[in-house]
Amino acid sequence: MDLFDPVFYTVSEITAHVQETLERNPLLQDLWLVGQVSNYTRSSAGHVYLTLKDADAQIRCVMWRSMVVRQAYLPSTGEEVLVHGHVSVYAAGGNYQFTMDAIQPKGIGQLYLAFEALKERLAAEGLFAVERKRPLPPMPRCIGVVTSPTGAALRDILNILRRRYPLVRVILSPTLVQGAEAPAQIVSALERLGRRPEVDLVIVARGGGSIEDLWAFNDEGVARAIHAAPVPVISGVGHETDYTIADLVADVRAPTPSAAAELATPDREALREQVGLWQERLAGEMLGRLEAQRGELAHLRQVLGYHSPRNSLGQWRQRLDERAERAARAMAYRLCLQRERLSGHTLRLQSLSPLRALERGYAIVRRADDGIVSSVDQVAAGDKVRVQVRDGAFGALVLGREEER
Repeated sequence: MDLFDPVFYTVSEITAHVQETLERNPLLQDLWLVGQVSNYTRSSAGHVYLTLKDADAQIRCVMWRSMVVRQAYLPSTGEEVLVHGHVSVYAAGGNYQFTMDAIQPKGIGQLYLAFEALKERLAAEGLFAVERKRPLPPMPRCIGVVTSPTGAALRDILNILRRRYPLVRVILSPTLVQGAEAPAQIVSALERLGRRPEVDLVIVARGGGSIEDLWAFNDEGVARAIHAAPVPVISGVGHETDYTIADLVADVRAPTPSAAAELATPDREALREQVGLWQERLAGEMLGRLEAQRGELAHLRQVLGYHSPRNSLGQWRQRLDERAERAARAMAYRLCLQRERLSGHTLRLQSLSPLRALERGYAIVRRADDGIVSSVDQVAAGDKVRVQVRDGAFGALVLGREEER
């Protein structure tokens, strides 16, 4: 086998390699081309095909329908144009081509080049940064409007504000919105409103027009004045497909002046509905709280009733009655015991009483001093004594003593 046998590639492999080489080159992925249009056609699907050429070369170009519908201008064969896009490869035809995303007439294209250069420079400075965008006040009391006093944009804005939120106050800071003197006037109008402390929000607006008509809003001074505004700024310049530097630097971009007025204010009908919802919610909350408080009150009443002194007094009365009854029973029992004991003592005393001896015929002799005579030595002849027998007593005279023998 020959060591230098050639390696064979398929057409698809080479085409894929060329496609990858071209489409990975950053220089070829963000280009502006200038040339003359030839072979302009538009397919039934809405795609645009043309050839862009100059004196020495030509390149096939394509724009897909999704981008075609966004163009305000489409060329004709023979026109000089400026197109933006990237180089790609059509593998089935074995051709490289230019995929377009923007087309402008050559003269206007120079303005777009200036627009892109300024946009890139201001973006690098951070004027378009999302984190510096300020939120719009939900209910502005005063709105400043920078626009022409005679233009349709002002009428549209006022009509929308009057319909949506008639409470708001509007201060017009008039300016030209077109021509060489317009940028300086727009900057002055913004600065005048910036010195008004009552202004909560600014709308910079103008109706639609060509790129030349809107060019004042691509001015660097206007962009920096919007950036320096002390309150949020809404840009409502041109129609929905128009983009200006003012749109990019403003806190909020609106597609039209009317849309700017709608973004700036709440809708009074929506507010009325919201207030109604809040009323219903508040009423529901209040009723819920009242029911909860009623339940809590009933619970506290129940607890208070349980701990009420009246209940305790009744319980103590019952206890007192029980104890009185128990004491009475104990007292009766004790009395019964004491009676029985007394009866026993009485019987015992009676059994020991001298009177019992009297019943058996004995007598008790007492001297005049009521002393009991228990010995013959305690009396003498002639003493008077009192003799007590079983059924009474009688007096006696001692005649003499007789001692026991």
